[in-house]
Amino acid sequence: MRFKCHPPSGHGNHKEDSPFLSSPDSASKRNDYYDKNLALFEEELDIRPKVSSLLSRLVSYTNVTQGAKEHEEAESADASRRQMPKSPNMGTLMGVYLPCLQNIFGVILFLRLTWIVGTAGVVQSFLIVLMCCSCTMLTAISMSAIATNGVVPAGGAYFMISRSLGPEFGGAVGLCFYLGTTFAAAMYILGAIEIFLKYLIPQAAIFHPADIHAGSGAMLNNMRVYGTICLTLMAVVVFVGVKYVNKFASLFLACVIISIVSIYAGAIKSIFHPPEFPICMLGNRTLVRDLFDVCGKTVVVGNDTVPSQLWKNFCSSENSSSAHCDEYFLQNNVTEIQSIPGLASGIIKENMWGDYMDKGQILEKASLSSVDVHGSMETFGFYVSADIATSFTLLVGIFFPSATGIMAGSNRSGDLRDAQKSIPIGTILAITTTSLVYFSSVVLFGACIEGVVLRDKFGDAVSKNLVVGTLSWPSPWVIVIGSFFSTVGAGLQSLTGAPRLLQAIAKDNIIPFLRVFGHGKANGEPTWALLLTGLIAELGILIASLDMVAPILSMFFLMCYLFVNLACAVQTLLRTPNWRPRFRYYHWALSFLGMSMCLALMFISSWYYAIVAMGIAGMIYKYIEYQGAEKEWGDGIRGLSLSAARYALLRLEAGPPHTKNWRPQLLVLLKLDEDLHVKYPRMLTFASQLKAGKGLTIVGSVIQGNFLECYGETQASEQAIKNMMEIERVKGFCQVVVASKVREGIAQLIQSCGLGGMKHNTVVMGWPYGWRQSEDPRAWKSFINTVRCTTAAHLALMVPKNVSFYPSNHERFSDGYIDVWWIVHDGGMLMLLPFLLKQHKVWRKCKMRIFTVAQMDDNSIQMKKDLATFLYQLRLEAEVEVVEMVSRTLSMGSLYSDEEEETIEVLPEKTQMTWTNEKIEAERRNRSKQEQELECHHSVKLNEVIVNKSHDARLVLLNMPGPPRNPEGDENYMEFLEVLTEGLERVLLVRGGGREVITIYS
Repeated sequence: MRFKCHPPSGHGNHKEDSPFLSSPDSASKRNDYYDKNLALFEEELDIRPKVSSLLSRLVSYTNVTQGAKEHEEAESADASRRQMPKSPNMGTLMGVYLPCLQNIFGVILFLRLTWIVGTAGVVQSFLIVLMCCSCTMLTAISMSAIATNGVVPAGGAYFMISRSLGPEFGGAVGLCFYLGTTFAAAMYILGAIEIFLKYLIPQAAIFHPADIHAGSGAMLNNMRVYGTICLTLMAVVVFVGVKYVNKFASLFLACVIISIVSIYAGAIKSIFHPPEFPICMLGNRTLVRDLFDVCGKTVVVGNDTVPSQLWKNFCSSENSSSAHCDEYFLQNNVTEIQSIPGLASGIIKENMWGDYMDKGQILEKASLSSVDVHGSMETFGFYVSADIATSFTLLVGIFFPSATGIMAGSNRSGDLRDAQKSIPIGTILAITTTSLVYFSSVVLFGACIEGVVLRDKFGDAVSKNLVVGTLSWPSPWVIVIGSFFSTVGAGLQSLTGAPRLLQAIAKDNIIPFLRVFGHGKANGEPTWALLLTGLIAELGILIASLDMVAPILSMFFLMCYLFVNLACAVQTLLRTPNWRPRFRYYHWALSFLGMSMCLALMFISSWYYAIVAMGIAGMIYKYIEYQGAEKEWGDGIRGLSLSAARYALLRLEAGPPHTKNWRPQLLVLLKLDEDLHVKYPRMLTFASQLKAGKGLTIVGSVIQGNFLECYGETQASEQAIKNMMEIERVKGFCQVVVASKVREGIAQLIQSCGLGGMKHNTVVMGWPYGWRQSEDPRAWKSFINTVRCTTAAHLALMVPKNVSFYPSNHERFSDGYIDVWWIVHDGGMLMLLPFLLKQHKVWRKCKMRIFTVAQMDDNSIQMKKDLATFLYQLRLEAEVEVVEMVSRTLSMGSLYSDEEEETIEVLPEKTQMTWTNEKIEAERRNRSKQEQELECHHSVKLNEVIVNKSHDARLVLLNMPGPPRNPEGDENYMEFLEVLTEGLERVLLVRGGGREVITIYS
């Protein structure tokens, strides 16, 4: 417990490592900013800078990671330009609003929104859009509060969550956000390939179906091949340089805006002149339009009426009189209707409600009459049918990716002129704009387009045209070409952003196996991260179905948004002093509502995907926690822990806890050697084996010296003890004090350790080995003084003797006994400690024996029965044995009583008239000598009995006698304890704190 330090050179001030304090070489520059008016503070200017110096550094300080713009400049600019950082100058429009629009609008709007409206109906589609957009709006409000609470470096959601909720949550959600962005790249590529193969150049397909019934498998294989090619080309573009991606970003955004404007123009034009895209119906069934030329059973050629191509599809012969035709074809008429009746047609009434279909179900128009007869399966391929089974929950998962992309502004915070103003305004305006577009699109699609066409996902009924393209003006090609380029651009943006997000996570070094992805090219390009992103995106490409990839993407983004809301709610409810966002229009209830909506949407979309995503995040969280992420980011979870600890401490009773709640709260006093290393590590091992008590553990030590001179040694000692605590798996706290005398330092620890109701009630102290041979009596005198201090403070005391022979945490006792010698009752500590030790794997297989001592006038048989009953009521399993000892071995004048000594002390009051002081002192010395001889005899006799019964025990627990009131007997007291424990390998001396610690009651 003692280490004597030597005063270091210089003063004892401790310099903090902070970007806002002076750098280490500031002392040499002190004269540069020294001012005679600050002469009073001259000596501290190296660690406490002037306000002017602080402000100048604060204004120029940046913690923003290198973004895409910086990478582009690093590739193109010369060295002199790279050394000149440009101040951020992007405003709300170019920096936040337009990038958010580009990221939110995507492939779902052009390829799936019409199908969602036709399947779910206008009302439920409106509800889907409302749910998804409300979720992102609430998340944007929470994100705005976090983003305006200080500088948010590039890294967006990952930085906000990790710095708000800690490295465990940050790493888990950061990786989920990364996976979401990576799968978004796969989704955009699949969308681009679908547009390319379905609507741009269908002839480019490599795989062709064997017949009209087997088109799905060939299409998926085409998607895989072209998707892989497209992914490779995009990855090469990103690898070569992000400057090419940035140069075309405006072009891609223009394609998106032009495409959306053409939809509105086409909807307005349909009021006066609807476009001509007729669809052919057989009865009430929709026919695939490109399999025939004329929508009719017969066609007039010259003056003859001959069977049409449609007739040939459904009949075995061209001769109408002898042909064997499909029954449904014969019984129903062929009619042609307009696919886009127009905004004024009133078709919205038919499209208000949903029509969910099973896989393979034929698209039918309910308002058309038909004869319901079974047709031949051979003709099934001539009808437009559903390629997948649909439900409300499926559509939610498919649509949600079209509401993502709200983090684009926060990701560019380093390029913004005023990020704390631009991010909330730009993001919320972008979400409002996109939400209005989605809501109006739902209404316009439902009001302009025929229901069976809306449900026709790939436009088979309109000659394989893109359904939304049939509505657009001036030409369907505006939508087809615009959506293709916007989708490619979105894919490039995802492939650019995802590797940088992974690089940011890797550079934070919270997930060790990701370190390699923090490196890249000389200019900082994340080469290895791009490679991993490409491989993961390829997994999405191999799925080959946009409808299957979209829900996976939804899960990861929803989880990210969930934790953004949680971060804002936690920070708001904690009301930490640092939580001062400039954005004022937030509330914890909105954050909780957003969090609840994210969680609900996850399980609505796909409960099994949600469980898998949460499982992945949970495993990453536990991995980071297990690896021990030593990052202190001032996060909200630690703030929550502080608030919870404060609340719990205030609720703890000021007085001692009830006996049922008593547990050993340990103060372990350690001794350090000259090198500041723990001298007896097994003291910590023993403390860790008592962890079943679920109590507080404080490890303390004393350094002898002056605090100002020994501060450095104190820090080094604390670190050494913490390292040893980690090795021995001791969960607790460390406190090292500096005192002029060791006994004063120990008394200081005993008095001041702990806080409120969380104070120690038990002191664990080592035995002073070699005290007999030592010429310096201070060691054993400090030991006895500590015993007296614990007694005065009503604390329990445990002294492991021969602690070097105690088992390590890696040892296992396969048999043996833990023997308890219950001489006097001091609260039940002797019974409780073996029970706690037996919960640990080291002692688990040991059995417990309790020995008690009977004197001549005791009924030993009855004592054994009573003791067995008492242990049964305590729910303790132990063997019981009563040891009979003859003579006055344990009389009232024995080791465990101070009554006789008290009698001697009051003797002068009774005899002061007849006894002189000399006679009193002589009588005291005479009786003291007699007591010492008697106590020595008692110690020897009791030791003989203990050794006889417990010589083979794994551990012996023994009542520890109290020290003599007269300090003159201290050395004899040490001798008595030595004699009492002689011949025993492991002894734990226990002295209770004077209160009951174990009870028979429930």
